[in-house]
Amino acid sequence: MAARITFLRNEALHTVKSGYPGNKLFGSRFANGEELYTPEFSNVFRWKFLTENPQKEEKKADTWAPEVVSCTEFLRGTEDGLVWLGHATFVLRTRGTTLLFDPLLFDSAFLKRRHPLPCRPEELTGIDFLLLSHGHRDHLDEASIKLVARQNPQLRVLSSLRMAPLLKGMAPKLAVQEAGWWQQYDLGPGAPLEVYYLPAAHWHRRGLNDLNKVLWGSFLIRTQDKLLYFGGDSAYANHFEDVERQFGPIDICLLGIGAYKPAFMMQLSHTNPHEAAKAANVLRAGHVVPMHYGTFDLSDEPASEPIRTLQDVAHGGMLRGDLHVPKVGEVLRWQEWE
Repeated sequence: MAARITFLRNEALHTVKSGYPGNKLFGSRFANGEELYTPEFSNVFRWKFLTENPQKEEKKADTWAPEVVSCTEFLRGTEDGLVWLGHATFVLRTRGTTLLFDPLLFDSAFLKRRHPLPCRPEELTGIDFLLLSHGHRDHLDEASIKLVARQNPQLRVLSSLRMAPLLKGMAPKLAVQEAGWWQQYDLGPGAPLEVYYLPAAHWHRRGLNDLNKVLWGSFLIRTQDKLLYFGGDSAYANHFEDVERQFGPIDICLLGIGAYKPAFMMQLSHTNPHEAAKAANVLRAGHVVPMHYGTFDLSDEPASEPIRTLQDVAHGGMLRGDLHVPKVGEVLRWQEWE
C-alpha cells in the first residue's frame, strides 16, 4: 500500500514562500521536494567491495591538507568575522551575535581529522545560536553537541523538523527551535539578524530505523545588509534557483565541494566542484567560500583535488563571484567585502 502523503511545517513560524504547504512526508519520511529518496545499500556494497578506485595511487600519494592558523584571539574577542574550523564547521560573528554551524570538534572511530582544529574546543564559548543543518554524524556530532551545550548555557539551537528529540537525547536542557523549509526562525524582538531554513537535496540517517525521519536543509542569514548562505550537504538540484528567486542575489555562499567520487555513490548527496560553481552562479553569489573538503577522508577523490578543481574553474572565468580559500582558523572580514 502506498504511503500516506502529508505536509509538515512549524505552524508557529512564518513561511516566506507564498503558497508553500510545508515539507512533504511519505508516511513518516521526509522527501527531497516532491520525491522520496532512499539511499541504496547496493551502492555502498558496490563502492566498498566491487569497485576499484582508478585514482587509488594518486590519492595515496596526495598528503595535502589545509593550512591551519590559530583563531583563539578571534574567539576571545568581539570583532565581526567568519572563521572556518574545517569540514562544514564555521563561526560567524555579527553585531555582537555569534553563530556556530555544524560543529564537529572531535575524532571518532570513523572520522579522523587530517589537520588540527584551529582552537581548543573549550574556547568555543559565548555562542548565541547553534545552527545544525542535518543529522549526519559529520555535521551533528554528539560529543561536540554536549561540550558546546555545557559551555554555552544561553545557547539556542536552530535546526530542522523533528530534530529536537534527537538533540535532547544528547543535551536535555538545549533550547531547540525546529523549522521546515522556507521558514524564518523567531529570534525574538530586536534581533540583529534574520535566519531562514531552506531546502537541500540530501537525506537523513543515524541508525537502523530512522531513515529520512528528521529533515535536512540549508540556512540563509540576513545581517548588515548582506545575505550569507550556508548550503549544508546537498546534491545539485533546482532549489538553488528557488532560493535566488525568493531572495535575489546572495552576497556570500558557503558551499560544499568534496566527497563526490564515485559519482554513483555521491552524486545524490553532495556537489562536486563544478556543480558547486554552478550553484554559486545560479545564486548570483558575490563571494564563494568552499567547505566540506580537506578535513576528513570521506570518498575516493584525492585530498587536494576539490580545491584545485574549483580554483581552475575560477581562474578560467567560470565562477562569477570572488573565490576565497581561507586557511583553517583564518578570520574572513566578510562585512568589508563589496
